[in-house]
Amino acid sequence: MTGGLAGTLTSTLTSRVAGLGTTVRVLGRAGVIRPYGPRTLVSLGLVLHRWGTGPAGGFATLAARSPHQVGVVDELGELTWGELHRRSNSLARALAERGVGEGDSVAVMCRNHRGFVDASIAVAKLGADILYLNTAFAGPQLVDVLEREAPSLVIHDEEFTDLLAGAHVERRVLAWTDGDGGSEETLEQLMSAYDEGDLQPPDRHARIVILTSGTTGTPKGAPRKEAGIDAAVSLLSRMPLRAGWRTHIAAPLFHTWGFAHLALAMLLGSTVVLRRSFDPLTALRTTQDERCQSLVVIPVMLQRMLALDPAELEGIHLDRVEVVASSGSALPATLAQAWMDRFGDNLYNIYGSTEVAYASIATPEDLRADPTSAGRPPYGTVVKILGEDGAELPQGETGRIFVGNGLLFEGYTHGGSKEVVDGLMSSGDVGFFDADGRLHVAGRDDDMIVSGGENVFPQEVEDCLVAHDRVHEVAAVGVPDDDYGQRLRAFVVRTGEVTADELRDHVRANLARFKVPREIVFLDELPRNATGKILKRELAQHEDDA
Repeated sequence: MTGGLAGTLTSTLTSRVAGLGTTVRVLGRAGVIRPYGPRTLVSLGLVLHRWGTGPAGGFATLAARSPHQVGVVDELGELTWGELHRRSNSLARALAERGVGEGDSVAVMCRNHRGFVDASIAVAKLGADILYLNTAFAGPQLVDVLEREAPSLVIHDEEFTDLLAGAHVERRVLAWTDGDGGSEETLEQLMSAYDEGDLQPPDRHARIVILTSGTTGTPKGAPRKEAGIDAAVSLLSRMPLRAGWRTHIAAPLFHTWGFAHLALAMLLGSTVVLRRSFDPLTALRTTQDERCQSLVVIPVMLQRMLALDPAELEGIHLDRVEVVASSGSALPATLAQAWMDRFGDNLYNIYGSTEVAYASIATPEDLRADPTSAGRPPYGTVVKILGEDGAELPQGETGRIFVGNGLLFEGYTHGGSKEVVDGLMSSGDVGFFDADGRLHVAGRDDDMIVSGGENVFPQEVEDCLVAHDRVHEVAAVGVPDDDYGQRLRAFVVRTGEVTADELRDHVRANLARFKVPREIVFLDELPRNATGKILKRELAQHEDDA
């Protein structure tokens, strides 16, 4: 054997051993690795071999090892893992009789409740793909997505019936109903009418299809195969979730972030606490009253919680909560500090996207040291800052963010993908690494404007403005300018009396003069989608009104 080949093999083996050691250490710390008996271990191994690590196999392992443990809590009460397993068996048989089979697609348009979980497991047991629809879609947007993705059946809450009226999907089943559901079949009816015995596994494993946010255009389907154990190890390497916790998932389950924690429950055996809609006070009380150790949110939820009347917050005690996991949109620095000052150093902010999954995680220590940072890449993730020529940029220089891990999506359902350079995928953002190795996200790579020959990233200006004590939130966009090519227009939601000139002076005192917005427009609120992302394309339509 040549020295070069021997060196390569040795390096590969060393890397694999080190990776296995990290996996064992992370899972051991999380309480996942436990002394199961031989019979249980054999049973779990067979389940995963036959059903895979997606919703079908993951939840089946929980039914095998902890059938009597409460798995889901919602407004209707509690369900054990064993009950969820049997219910999904019945539902899978019902859906199969209605024409759903391997390779088909089933759309799910449900809020956070047991029906979302029932549907996900049942569809996966048939080897069909699961397409999660955004519950905030408007009718035309919903029709466009359904025509493009062509699911064979839609499972939806009764409240979305009218929105679906224009969609050409003949087979529908109601998930949550506030009445009897009328003439439509319901999940509960189907599950009570079919055999709950175990099924034969399909030859094909289901894919999860998450739609992109659509903040810059029509939402696209971003499918993923089963992520396996590496996805969990990646998150757990920088976020100390533990097996057996009770977790309130307030973030929408149809979104990458909410679904990630439903998937984590398959490994950790977490009891998942759900509520159909988000109300800031209800979410806090639910987390407290249900004795949750973790809370899963998007940043705007934290913002709404902290905006509650101080008298209401006085009655809230989150002493049990060890992890508040936030992702889905930018986390303002002032918001991170305000949350931790009020509820303790339990906030973890995750930066990523539907396409690249988790790129970096900011721990409470990171957020205290530099609340503007996105933290550091977790285990198994490589993040590089590349210039326009594809070459890696040195520390401190701003460029395009590229991510490499085992969780990259496969490409959009109807063609196209993100740019890939040497195995690393573009996140669609620009940023830089600071001297301490923390990632900073400057904004979308297509948000940058060139004003008078100078590059301006709107997020830097937004962060500056939101630090003003009479500013609640900000969004900045580039608009055409005859003299400078482009200029910056800022949309501001105020908390008190402040003028546009005062805010421009504030920016001028903290940033370069070319970054001062020429125009500031005051709004009562910023337009957002269901996952809390600001819809800048709608703000761009305000140009003529400013």
